[in-house]
Amino acid sequence: MDERAVMLNELAQGIRRLSQGVGWFEGLADNEQFQVLRDLAGFCIQARATSDDGLESIRRAGIRPTHTPAVLITRGRLTEQLAKIINLPQDERVKSFRLLVALLGVADDRRRLRTCTGGCGHAWHQLRTEADT
Repeated sequence: MDERAVMLNELAQGIRRLSQGVGWFEGLADNEQFQVLRDLAGFCIQARATSDDGLESIRRAGIRPTHTPAVLITRGRLTEQLAKIINLPQDERVKSFRLLVALLGVADDRRRLRTCTGGCGHAWHQLRTEADT
């Protein structure tokens, strides 16, 4: 995994505080922010996120349900809504980042409970172990 993927997974798993991730994200150039949002959307799909994860993701992200990314995430057809979210204007990017990190966390928590309880080979599920050593 590259450094960006490690950072995003650590944020989603709660290994790093979201405020630290937001500071990191805000320091990136516009094109890098877009790439991060694109990566997050892909990770969410890979973790099998669903529209049903939207409300919990909004709560975890600490954004209002009326914010544009929050409205989009709960509208169904998640892949289409993620594409809209990552293409929102610059002033929506931090909210989108917070929401997608939370969505990845929700989906990954469920995945761990359903398919990875006895251990797995997913590198992103070994981060806590590496961070503790």
